[in-house]
Amino acid sequence: MKFYLSGLGNMAYNMKTITEAIIEADKLGFDGALMPDHYMWGDQIGHQMPKPYSTLETWTTFSYLAGKTEHISLGTLVTPLPFRHPAVLAKRLSTLDVLSNGRVVLGVGAGWSTVEFDGYSEWLGTKQRVDKTIEALEIIRRLWTEDEVTYKSKYYDIKGAVLDPKPVQKPYPRLLFGSQGKRMLNLTGKYGDICFIPPWAGEKYKEVKDTVEKAGRAGQVAFMAGMMGARGPYDTKAAKDQVEMAVKSGAKYYNTAFPRDSLIESMRKFAKDVMPSYK
Repeated sequence: MKFYLSGLGNMAYNMKTITEAIIEADKLGFDGALMPDHYMWGDQIGHQMPKPYSTLETWTTFSYLAGKTEHISLGTLVTPLPFRHPAVLAKRLSTLDVLSNGRVVLGVGAGWSTVEFDGYSEWLGTKQRVDKTIEALEIIRRLWTEDEVTYKSKYYDIKGAVLDPKPVQKPYPRLLFGSQGKRMLNLTGKYGDICFIPPWAGEKYKEVKDTVEKAGRAGQVAFMAGMMGARGPYDTKAAKDQVEMAVKSGAKYYNTAFPRDSLIESMRKFAKDVMPSYK
């Protein structure tokens, strides 16, 4: 089982906590750390937060943390691919993969926050955003693997793009999917390395597995269990029970979060009392 730290957010006022937690997670032997990738949080998430537009740029934050850590993978849950130009994102992440010696995990999503798309990009309907996501992922994968890329479609026009150096990871950085719509699940089956399906959408496991098998990639997509945020105070027994359930479900990754008021202490307890039994 690989253990990923989550639940940190990307709020600017939480910068010190995020930095300290990921550096400590690296020392404790966590396999990865995940952050959301949003410039502006809208009200569609179902709860309010202080200063929802005061955020850290997640990939820039990871570039800083790559120099402060040695082993831990750094990834998003998830990056909305239609939000940025895919060629620029591909170059940024290839550089980070080189600088971190192969520790990038790209979370793939279609985006949901209307307010940040209106502010920094272009908000489109669900079908169009998924269309753009499919095209963006093709561009990114090609730039990471081909010497020169020319691509023309409804949304993107690229002529003779050369991306060098290529990512350290071959054929390219791991792709993490966390969406549950039918077309995104199909994309997961075709290209995903990791698939996170939260407990409230557990019925999607079979759908993803069927899609993976149809794509001829059985055994190539690993499932990630766990939660994106902490619920209540940390309890070692409860944590062990949850990890055991994940193991029995066939998951190879476990996504775990800890209470903010006891974050480092709880991480240390989890690393000492839970992780060794499943590594």
